[in-house]
Amino acid sequence: MFKKLPGDETRTLVTTTPDTAVVFRPAVVTTPAIFTITIFLGRLLAGIVRLLWRHPIAVAVLAVPATVAIVYGWRVALVAVTVPLSILAPWPFFDRASFDRWIGWRLLAFWRLVWVYRRHWQPVMIVSGLGRHLQGRDYLPYLVRVRCTSWADVVTVKMISGQSVKDWADRLDHLAHGFGASSCRVAVVRAGRLQLTFPRHDPLAVPLPAVPLPVVASVGPVEIGRCEDGSPYRLTVHGTHVLIAGATGAGKGSFLWSATRGLLPAVRAGLAQVWALDPKRMELSFGRDLFGDRYAADPAACADLLEAAVKIMQERADRYAGLQRSHTPTIDDPFVLVVVDEVAFLTAYQSDKGLKLRISAALATLTTQGRAVGFGVMAALQDPRKEVMNIRNLFPDKIALRLDESEQVDMVLGDGARDRGALADHISPIPERGAGVAYVRLETSPDPIRVRAAYVSDADIRDMAALMTGDTLPIEMEGAA
Repeated sequence: MFKKLPGDETRTLVTTTPDTAVVFRPAVVTTPAIFTITIFLGRLLAGIVRLLWRHPIAVAVLAVPATVAIVYGWRVALVAVTVPLSILAPWPFFDRASFDRWIGWRLLAFWRLVWVYRRHWQPVMIVSGLGRHLQGRDYLPYLVRVRCTSWADVVTVKMISGQSVKDWADRLDHLAHGFGASSCRVAVVRAGRLQLTFPRHDPLAVPLPAVPLPVVASVGPVEIGRCEDGSPYRLTVHGTHVLIAGATGAGKGSFLWSATRGLLPAVRAGLAQVWALDPKRMELSFGRDLFGDRYAADPAACADLLEAAVKIMQERADRYAGLQRSHTPTIDDPFVLVVVDEVAFLTAYQSDKGLKLRISAALATLTTQGRAVGFGVMAALQDPRKEVMNIRNLFPDKIALRLDESEQVDMVLGDGARDRGALADHISPIPERGAGVAYVRLETSPDPIRVRAAYVSDADIRDMAALMTGDTLPIEMEGAA
């Protein structure tokens, strides 16, 4: 049984006189002043130590001039401040990256901690329901630290005992607007600790030009765009299957062509092949010369091409049986990437039931048996519903571009992806801002990342097709000196 707190027993009191109010005066226990002073000094000391540990540079910038002014006078302090500033002033102009890494982002983090998060922490937590006000006391999640990057604030939080990640995921809009950000994403650091990401601006708002053609012939992760943190985004195509979903005009072609462009040196070196299925006859047909006789648009031809890929895959598996369990690209056994644009037209919307069964069976065979022997499938579609693409769970890596409904996000990326910040339904429909922007969820990580694929123009595709028949592209085999 819990002990009743002072004031709880007033609920059971009843007065027989209507005009008489029930007055309850709780007992007051006088706390010795020495205890109060000791607790206050202890908390003050702990706060100072914590401030020095987390923000040494920001504290030094303020404390050193003040100490010099007190000890030696304001003139000496002015000289002590002016000389270092005159030396450090050119630093951001000559090496902005190192200045930001060592000083700039630390100072910004200190300012954002004090002025934005610490100042609004209590009201945002209470109003959003993540904090509790019980018996005159606030129980709030603990703000551990704030770290700034070039585009976002990364806030580490210790949850209240008994809270779950879903409690925070359900209140991302409250957190974003409460701290003046456009969005918020949550990730688990460890048990009881979360990492909240608040973007300050959108680094992917500007379209990206096509990535330069690689010089080294490799089927390893191919660079196709840029991540939100500014790092290059490299898509793994060898040893996996990739599902791309997005509404009309969302930029699926940027992923298809960027992946093909990244594999072009390996294709010319004989280490890779790209097989194209283009039932819409609009996207991949523009670079038909890149694929040669491994291109199909008619549904019957698509079924034949898929079954041919299955036959080669099974023959290769028979040769590998008992000898090797992973694939290394060679000229005799190249990596084969089967690219399917609008796969739903071949599986769900195909009126010929015979062709539909043949195509579905071939795709299921490739996605279940092809990874180990060097066959990969990259499929794009608009409608991610299960009845449209019943083998979507056979694709380990998934990419969600702009989607029409919030429910579709979890259909593509898996349960809980939208709660973790994959707001694919909020991507801008304006092509200049949103085409090619996507959330990626890899097989090895539950947390989605935001990326933008480069735009491969018609001129870039023509140049790629011309290079397949010319000798103007220098090729260096992977691992060569």
